[in-house]
Amino acid sequence: MIGAVVLVVLGLVLLTVAADRLVLSAARLARIWGMSAVLIGALVIGMGTSAPELLVSTLAAARGEMDMAIGNIVGSNVANLSLVLGVSVMILPVAGHLHTIKREGILMLAGVVAFSALAWEGTISAVEGVVLIVGIVISAFLLVSWSRRDIAEGIVKLDVNELAPPGKGAAVELTVGLIALALTLVGADLLVRGARIVAVELGLSQGFIGLSLVAVGTSLPELATGIAAARRHENALVIGNVLGSNLFNSLGVAGAAALAGTGTFTADFRVPIIFMLVISALAGILTATGNRLVRWEGAVLVVAYVGFLALAL
Repeated sequence: MIGAVVLVVLGLVLLTVAADRLVLSAARLARIWGMSAVLIGALVIGMGTSAPELLVSTLAAARGEMDMAIGNIVGSNVANLSLVLGVSVMILPVAGHLHTIKREGILMLAGVVAFSALAWEGTISAVEGVVLIVGIVISAFLLVSWSRRDIAEGIVKLDVNELAPPGKGAAVELTVGLIALALTLVGADLLVRGARIVAVELGLSQGFIGLSLVAVGTSLPELATGIAAARRHENALVIGNVLGSNLFNSLGVAGAAALAGTGTFTADFRVPIIFMLVISALAGILTATGNRLVRWEGAVLVVAYVGFLALAL
């Protein structure tokens, strides 16, 4: 049992540190290669912080732990929209210009609904997995198109210098990024192995472990990014990071897991899925209407996450 806990802790540390460095290298490469600041925020930062979810769920599915894979996706989505967003807002209220990312909010909600519909009956086929992956490709294309249009219209851009200060060149950053990716993979493997042992020892289901421990662990990069963005008064990034991550989780991660594993899971995720849909709809409404998010609302989101864990038991 102690050995399993050590594996989990080591896995979480590797995931957090390596994934953070992976995102930084990716952002620096994007800057070197002349990508727009808006695109960096939407794709590199938002989806980049979902690398742990992708690796953990894909590895779990490949090992026959589909319950853990799906639980991680659902749990991470809920954690991002309640725990991550809630803590970020409690540190610094988010106000103004949320309407500029309303399209991303609607796109995220569409992705979550698509994933929920496919997972509702307890299986996601390989064909459906391909459809989800095609969906994330189309979503990325839309994000790029919207970014170019926003730049042409003079919409305020993300401060790339703060997100990714100058590196040492493309070759160095590419090498560092690949090393970080490898360490993220190792961390994901350790986390899955340790979590499986903990589940057996404590008599907990793999689905619950995926919804809670693994989901929180893989959401740490989003949490770190959200807190940093809040401190820099990057309101759009606080929301955009969460929306981009959940979009990628629902389409890219779920699609990869379906292709890597059998696609069938035994745990009943219907209640957690309903909770995920409600939280996602709330986030979509808030971003679409441009409402202000204040500290007490952040506290409500954190309390909602505690309630989610209670329901998952």
